[in-house]
Amino acid sequence: MSQYATANLLHRDADSTLSHAIAPFFGRILLSAIFLLAGASKLASPSATMGYISAVGLPFPALGLAVALVVEIGGGLALVAGYRTRLAAAILAVFSVATALAFHRNLADQDMFIHFFKNIAITGGLLQVMAFGAGRLSLDASRT
Repeated sequence: MSQYATANLLHRDADSTLSHAIAPFFGRILLSAIFLLAGASKLASPSATMGYISAVGLPFPALGLAVALVVEIGGGLALVAGYRTRLAAAILAVFSVATALAFHRNLADQDMFIHFFKNIAITGGLLQVMAFGAGRLSLDASRT
């Protein structure tokens, strides 16, 4: 094997380590950050969250708050840890689309337009996690 071929193989292995171990780990952390921060915000001021839920016309604001807390904090932590990652990503993806449709549907308002498509973009990232899994640095990888 030539020196060039050997160097090329080593370079590919280094890229493989980065793309199959480190990148998915940091990707999961970055995706989960928005859910963990949103959950912490709801936990800090539950009455404001229930008021917002009521303001958009959704019923059962206390139940909505409870569901949001479980999904955002529980799903966010599962995503960071890489635990049942495909399921967590699926739940967070459905939640992201549902919240876009329920809370950011006035697309004539530029702020709502941005928030709507932010949720859709996050859903795209979560679908990638669903499709390809958590990666090597995860609890899912250690269970197999």
